[in-house]
Amino acid sequence: MNIKSNNTDIYYSIEARERQESRVKASRFIATASPANTKWEAIAFIDTIKAEFFDATHNCWAYRIGFDGLEYRSSDDGEPSGSAGKPILFAIQKHDLTDIVVVVTRYFGGTKLGIGPLARAYSDSASGVLNICQKKPVYRTITLKVFCTYEDYQTVKKLVIRDAIDFKESFLDAVEITADIPISKSENFTLEIQNQTSGRAGTVILQNY
Repeated sequence: MNIKSNNTDIYYSIEARERQESRVKASRFIATASPANTKWEAIAFIDTIKAEFFDATHNCWAYRIGFDGLEYRSSDDGEPSGSAGKPILFAIQKHDLTDIVVVVTRYFGGTKLGIGPLARAYSDSASGVLNICQKKPVYRTITLKVFCTYEDYQTVKKLVIRDAIDFKESFLDAVEITADIPISKSENFTLEIQNQTSGRAGTVILQNY
């Protein structure tokens, strides 16, 4: 498996849920981050945290979804406008992450922070949990089925090993290989399969990213 790819084929999420707690002037800030492949997964996670910390003063959050991160939303959950949700979202963007949701829970400690310090507290809390998250690459691929004869198998296999993120083989009357190919490499991959086997082998698109 060759995982080398250009920046149109890969983006980063996180491996697993993480949590970190901090205190600012007696207020508790509990930041929880989780991977989320869709906005519905993000919303479900937010609801889970709200249920867990039902007695908190605020459960502020932000999510960012997709390769380009253009599907996003944030909430101040009763904090002054722009002082919580946006700083959380900016922390996600600063870490260059997507397919992710972050909820920062606050238990008010009795001392008001002011808008600037409050925004920094939410930003620092979100950044703190993101710093301990393990990044996970997400590959944008096209799934191709490759058909070839047994005589062409070694030639085709070299190209598959070179380009595919993952693949599976079936040995029937002919060889069938189902391969996940990075978007930027898919067209050239198909042409090389055809050219190096003099047209005896070919590909069919099973699934686009």
